[in-house]
Amino acid sequence: MLRALPFLLLLTSPALAQDPVDDGTANLPDTVLAFAEQTEAPQVASGVTFDEEVITGALARPWGLAVLPNGAGYIVTERGGTLRHITRDGTLGPEIRNVPAVRAMQQGGLLDVALAPDFADTRTIYLTYASRIGLANSATAAARAILSEDLTQLTDVTEIFRQTPASLVPAHFGSRILPLADGTLVITTGDRFTPENRELAQDPSTSYGVIVHITPDGAPVGEPITEDALPEVLSYGHRNVQGLALQPGTDRLWVLEHGPAGGDELNIITRGANYGWPLVSYGVNYNGSDVGAGEQAHAPSFTEPRYYWDPSIAPSDLIFYEGEMFPDWQGDILMGALAGQTLVRLEVASDGERNTIIGEERFRTGQGRVRDVAVDANGAILILIDDDPGALIRLTPAEE
Repeated sequence: MLRALPFLLLLTSPALAQDPVDDGTANLPDTVLAFAEQTEAPQVASGVTFDEEVITGALARPWGLAVLPNGAGYIVTERGGTLRHITRDGTLGPEIRNVPAVRAMQQGGLLDVALAPDFADTRTIYLTYASRIGLANSATAAARAILSEDLTQLTDVTEIFRQTPASLVPAHFGSRILPLADGTLVITTGDRFTPENRELAQDPSTSYGVIVHITPDGAPVGEPITEDALPEVLSYGHRNVQGLALQPGTDRLWVLEHGPAGGDELNIITRGANYGWPLVSYGVNYNGSDVGAGEQAHAPSFTEPRYYWDPSIAPSDLIFYEGEMFPDWQGDILMGALAGQTLVRLEVASDGERNTIIGEERFRTGQGRVRDVAVDANGAILILIDDDPGALIRLTPAEE
């Protein structure tokens, strides 16, 4: 849960400290941290075990998940380009028609899905996807659409964002989309992977490796963060952001982004901030060479991550738990991991503006790539397993 703790309580003595989760050998074992709690939080044990219900195990590379109101079930994206309705008892509906065309290659395809805050009245949903540009190029894009009452088709499909420039490389698209309470949207992108492309993450006149803030019609929110920046860019210097959530009771956006070999980051977004990629990293390139000039610390030139992992767990989406089934977890972060094949719980301590990760717990390790995490209406935890066949699974507390 979100814990308001005196600062001195965060200074755990070595005699009382718990060991961190054993992830294996770090890629940068001698890194000097920016602050003591920046990585390897103590491994905690809540004592929670799950009863697992496979709602459906017949999905093909599922990527995004949204919970429909009034017990109407779920809608799930499959990366190949399919949007499906699933009932609460697991009945898999036919393909929902009129989904935007996608470039389904490598990491590209149909990606995230989210409901508008006024979905119950308007039936508005949002999708992100790899949009085909010309014969072989693609770009992260987002569209607004109306989901029919019978859950069979989309109407009024309108593209509201497209990454620029397009790229031939079908990798590092991002991309989560989060509708905020005021109706505006936050979208994450990636750096499009190659050494040449990733340099553009330091150029906010492009939308490579950025967080975007727009209206439902696609108009930018606020003024440009620099003289040359695209007006929709909120922050830049990111690698491949696949997790996005708003901390309850605050205006703080938290994101998860993939590092290279090591250096996966959990960040709090500040408007106009530069998060350093590809100039600094708490990881190394896949071939073992230094990222940039080999500097790990981000400050003072760049914004430090709140937390990072080395070696990588390949983080996916995150939520702040707000539900009744796991009362001790209120305000904790739940997140998925792909390479780690695990569901992660992070305990968050807050002292005013200070937010510190003080504990880490893992569940279901080695049982599939957790691509998305959500909370069902009754407080159960939902996870998507990225595989073919993949699964939508409901987790509830195991009965003693």
